Amino acid sequence: MEPSEAQELEEQHEHAAGNPSLRPVSFTISVLAVLVAVVTVLGHRTHTEAVLDQARASDQWNFYQAHKIRQYDTQLTADLLAAMPVRDPGDAKKVLDGYKSHMEKWNQDLTDSEKAAREMESEVRNAEKRANRFDLGEALLDIGLVITSITLLTRQRSYWYMGMVFGLAGIIAAALGFVVR
Repeated sequence: MEPSEAQELEEQHEHAAGNPSLRPVSFTISVLAVLVAVVTVLGHRTHTEAVLDQARASDQWNFYQAHKIRQYDTQLTADLLAAMPVRDPGDAKKVLDGYKSHMEKWNQDLTDSEKAAREMESEVRNAEKRANRFDLGEALLDIGLVITSITLLTRQRSYWYMGMVFGLAGIIAAALGFVVR
C-alpha cells in the first residue's frame, strides 16, 4: 500500500467516524488493509525463496557438470592408455583398474547429483506456485479494499458487500498458497 493510499484511507475513516452506520465499513477497511500487508509480505518472502531455490538448483547442476567433465576426462585418459603401447603392461593395468573404479563411483555420483538437481528444480516450481497464489490473494484483497472504501464515498452498502466478497476471495487465494506443495 502506498503512503498516499494510507493517507486517503485515514481521511475516509475520519469522515466515516461522524456516521455510526459506516463504522463496520471502516472496520472492514482496516482489516482488509492489514490482510493486504500480511499477504504482501508472504508473497515477497515466497518469491525470495524461489530465487534462492533456483540458485541452489543451478549450483547442483554445476556440480553435476563438474562430475560429468571429470568422468569424460578420465574415460579419455583410460582410452588413450589402453590404445597406446606401454613398456610395463602390469603398471598400465593397475592404472586402468584405478580409473575404472573411479569411473564407477563417479557414475553413482552423477546419478545422485542429477537427482538432487531435479528435486531442487521441483522446489523452485512449488515456491513459484505458492508465490503466485499469494500474489493473487494480494490483488483480490487490494480490490476488496478499494471497493469497500467506495462505500464511504457513496454510502451504498452494496459496495461494502462486494468488497467483502473480493476480500474473502483474496483470503482463500492466499490460504491456497499454504496448501500448494
